[in-house]
Amino acid sequence: MLLAPIVVFVYNRLKLTQITIETLKSNSLASQSELFIFSDAPKNELEIEKVDQVREYIKNIRGFNSVTITEREKNFGLANSIINGVTRVVNQFGKIIVLEDDMFLSPYFLDYMNKALVLYQDVEKVISVHGYVYPVKRSLPETFFLKGADCWGWATWKRGWDLFNPDSKYLFNEIKKRNLEFDFDMNGTANNVRMLNNQTKGKIDSWAIRWHASAFLTERLTLYPGTSLVRNIGTDGDGTHVKKTNVFNTEISDREIRLGGIPVEENVDARKILEEYRLSINPNFLSKYLKYLYHKL
Repeated sequence: MLLAPIVVFVYNRLKLTQITIETLKSNSLASQSELFIFSDAPKNELEIEKVDQVREYIKNIRGFNSVTITEREKNFGLANSIINGVTRVVNQFGKIIVLEDDMFLSPYFLDYMNKALVLYQDVEKVISVHGYVYPVKRSLPETFFLKGADCWGWATWKRGWDLFNPDSKYLFNEIKKRNLEFDFDMNGTANNVRMLNNQTKGKIDSWAIRWHASAFLTERLTLYPGTSLVRNIGTDGDGTHVKKTNVFNTEISDREIRLGGIPVEENVDARKILEEYRLSINPNFLSKYLKYLYHKL
């Protein structure tokens, strides 16, 4: 099996970067994998020391087949850095595994990602593979598909990333024109429409909402594990784009995820379980959800 290159985007969080790399190294396939690290430049003088600490650490990373480091000379910002880095690597290798600097990974993460990339490489309907899933109370299938794309430990192919559309105004207008707002908001349990609208207004700078919208509008699917292979450890309030919260904390899988044997279509039961969890962590969504149910009835 030809392994996909792993790309990690880092900035100024040394401790989290170390955890991400060390848990990645705990995967048996790490030593056979090519690792690419993109280090963004400091956005101001206050960040210089922290960025330098991270850069000193990544220069001494071992345990991979190869390590290639790109140190940005100017600050790209997270969205531009990811778009630029993913495009460069996936165009060269045809497939890619993508991480940011705040991921705690299961030892079975790379096995799942690489096997799924091979299994679905020629299935046009599948745009990506995701490693994280919410800490829901009800049991999920071993693997399942949802419409759209995601951003906490993911993988794709060049054919998938070619569908990425950075034009948030186009994406937002298409969702409105097709009356897909409730669907895009997971039946009223997410703020995806608002996020995309804020992107059009320049209030946020998110590659992820544009990636999700691009996949959603082209009716592409992402594969998820029933038990998470990723824990986001950047929700302590120190990150640039995530507020402090523990509602996304999840146990990670201590076993291999079995792949295959499922229809290539959105799993409506799994989606409902995730919607219920989102309602449980944010009751403010309930009014939106009830409006959706009324609309459907």
